[in-house]
Amino acid sequence: MLAIRVHSFGGPEVLRLDTVPALPAPGPTQVLVRLSAAGVNPVDTYIRAGNYGPREFPFTPGMDGAGVVEALGAEVAARRPDLAPGARVWVCRSVTGTYAQFALCEMHQVRPLPARLSFEQGAGVGVASLTAWSALFQRGRARAGETVLVRGASGGVGQAAVTLAKAAGLRVVATAGTPEGRALVEQLGADVVVDHRAPDCEQRLLDAAAKLDSRAPRPANIPAGPDVVIEVLANVNLAKDLALVGFRGRIVVVGNRGEITLNPRAAMARDASVLGMSLMNLQPAEWEEACAAVGAALASGVLTPRVAQVFDLADAPRAHERVMDPAGALGKLVLRIPAERER
Repeated sequence: MLAIRVHSFGGPEVLRLDTVPALPAPGPTQVLVRLSAAGVNPVDTYIRAGNYGPREFPFTPGMDGAGVVEALGAEVAARRPDLAPGARVWVCRSVTGTYAQFALCEMHQVRPLPARLSFEQGAGVGVASLTAWSALFQRGRARAGETVLVRGASGGVGQAAVTLAKAAGLRVVATAGTPEGRALVEQLGADVVVDHRAPDCEQRLLDAAAKLDSRAPRPANIPAGPDVVIEVLANVNLAKDLALVGFRGRIVVVGNRGEITLNPRAAMARDASVLGMSLMNLQPAEWEEACAAVGAALASGVLTPRVAQVFDLADAPRAHERVMDPAGALGKLVLRIPAERER
């Protein structure tokens, strides 16, 4: 089969299209998925570069994918009746990596893909939507009637966070850096959208938070601010978040690209919390909860991943360059995986 392989850590150039042996038959609790598309995420570039620690070489990168079930392990049919050979599915995390024609997955990593969504859209579900839901409701403990600030809302995680927050009854303040991005976030239902490149961005966010204040009790010297902040670029924004967040607010860091110096007194003054969040840290019950919530949002039509650009599998290096472009993308980047007959 065809697969992207990494033989040593490095830049995008280490992503190599190889012909590799077919995967083994699935184990008792495993599912073999024939993939049509794979999602590209910033975390894929960190793993490729070696930032997530040692790996056994060569390996196939990729956490997201979508396709059809090829084969089931002996215990899967009884435990997961929603999975059957030929079923359309989306994948988040796998045993063997998703930048390939096939992926071997544990059954909890495979979920039904509604018929209304393409495989390219399905490949954009996992990391972005599960991260957004977990950051909002598991780590951020967001509740209906509260206000959430979503930084970088035109990206994959940001779009999902805006959509899921609005569906849960939260007021949403969002930022985006381009006119197209701001228009998109407005279409998703954000109550206030601010240009994060504008010199008065932070003041505009403060003003917006004051107008959307949940009126929860707070000390008189603490101004109104968002109850939850979803932070996608903490090395740029975390100090600003601490000056902006409301009393006993929760800042959930889902993305970071460097180091930063902070004065903790800002958190002390507001009784604020700064919470890290990584999808790979979800415990089994948390994973099931997040997947069930995202699956319901997909099935009901509340959540529809937006695909910004599709690359051929062989162009994975170019996709890795694009996903780290500071200009960002209005949605997910996806790799199109050729069928076996296209080899």
